Amino acid sequence: MTTITDEKQLAERLDHTLLSATAASEQIKKLCQQAENYGFCTVFVNPRWIALAAEQLHGCKTRVGSVVGFPLGADSTKIKVAQAEDCIFAGADEIDMVADLSAIIEGDAKHLSNQLRAVLKVCRSMKPAVCLKVIIEAAALTDEQKIFACQIANEAGVDFVKTSTSMNPAGGATVEDVKLMKEYAPNCKIKAAGGIRTAKQALEMLNAGADRIGTSSGVQIINEFRAG
Repeated sequence: MTTITDEKQLAERLDHTLLSATAASEQIKKLCQQAENYGFCTVFVNPRWIALAAEQLHGCKTRVGSVVGFPLGADSTKIKVAQAEDCIFAGADEIDMVADLSAIIEGDAKHLSNQLRAVLKVCRSMKPAVCLKVIIEAAALTDEQKIFACQIANEAGVDFVKTSTSMNPAGGATVEDVKLMKEYAPNCKIKAAGGIRTAKQALEMLNAGADRIGTSSGVQIINEFRAG
């Protein structure tokens, strides 16, 4: 269980996110300004905007993150590796990659493991190393499939397992999924994302074992927390 006693602690666990396909430069700049003002851990933007976000946040504690294989996870390993490299060279400090969901559903351990390790190798080769989070789209999976994905991610040694893209109609993060992921990926941290819009929801996820929250409602969450 995570005990959050002040808004700074909460803000440091939030990834302030804008992954809309129609987001424009002024919205990205606003996102970065909010992140700096509130002390959010990371801003997450589409690859198109990494360089701008990195420029806006230069000298700030807030990191820049981006996505690979987003939102379907169906790209080949070669493409995901190239995407990760491109994002990192553009200025990304963290990568959230969507796992190959068909590999999870079919129980293809070899393909899933090889893909995770290939992208992780890119992230680990950087100085400093880049954080890799793997999105398993938990709401679209059975418990058995979630456990399988978590075990493969845990064995591969990725930094985080993440609940959702927020884009799948099956749904987003649940407390139950966070607990399951914490149990079956014990060496990984957990990122809860998808439908987290209130301070109450964020705190529930953190108390269930999440280490990070991905949300487009970071400002609202902090303001609600302040209001008590």
